[in-house]
Amino acid sequence: MKRHLISAADLSRDDALLILDTADELAKISDRSIKKLPTLRGRTVVNLFFEDSTRTRISFEAAAKRLSADVINFSAKGSSVSKGESLKDTALTLEAMGADAVVIRHSASGAPHRLAGWVRGSVVNAGDGTHEHPTQALLDAFTMRRRLGPLDGRRVTIVGDVLHSRVARSNVLLLSTLGAEVTLVAPPTLLPVNVGSWPCEVSYDLDAMLPKSDVVMMLRVQRERMNAAFFPTEREYSRRYGLDRDRVARMHDDAIVMHPGPMNRGMEIAAEVADSPRSTIVEQVANGVTTRMAVLYLLLGGADLGGEIRQ
Repeated sequence: MKRHLISAADLSRDDALLILDTADELAKISDRSIKKLPTLRGRTVVNLFFEDSTRTRISFEAAAKRLSADVINFSAKGSSVSKGESLKDTALTLEAMGADAVVIRHSASGAPHRLAGWVRGSVVNAGDGTHEHPTQALLDAFTMRRRLGPLDGRRVTIVGDVLHSRVARSNVLLLSTLGAEVTLVAPPTLLPVNVGSWPCEVSYDLDAMLPKSDVVMMLRVQRERMNAAFFPTEREYSRRYGLDRDRVARMHDDAIVMHPGPMNRGMEIAAEVADSPRSTIVEQVANGVTTRMAVLYLLLGGADLGGEIRQ
């Protein structure tokens, strides 16, 4: 693996499978009464979050602590950033503190890439603008593999607000690397201009894709990033692109439903679908900790993992 994880495109097929296989090994400790390993004892992981987050920040914090790393949580609110400190000056402060890894979430696309040029430690992109969110794609792939087995030839349909979704971009890149066939379904107004260059197909008809899909991943409509009318009304969007009980009935028996969260229940996904046995939404949250443990372990060069788990 490379020293940083900025984009899902940074991962070769072998890299991605190594992370998923390592996560499988680490999942074995989740049932223990004591869930910690001494692997990263003495290492420091900084969570540098310039955007609000619950799942991702807590997930990275839990992952680092379960590997016995020291964790520093840095929030832009109430810090020197709110007084005008630049990202570079913040990076130099972290460098002076001896951070071995910096997990960054930022509203500006490309911020993790810039940060990687200023610190000696590893940088992990926890979401940058509308660009990417590679560890979300990894935990999604891990969840799919646990439910469905190998991903080669699996048909994954990603539905909704692709334009503003860093999750969609990372999933398309990673899943295509792992051999899955990805189709994006969205209104034309919610697709990026350059989507034709992505390694996936595009459709505007959700109903036509459902019977063919092994996985249907719903995306949150990110109204906070919208500065124009991208669809007529919420009711119209839900009618054409929402996943309800009737649409789920058209999926084959083994197909699963995913959502990266947080959800707009009743808009892109019905509550009864989100809470159904087909749904992996709660599993995705749990698998996020395991997958991020694997990423930190591999980036920071932990000790013999197999020996530690067998102890």
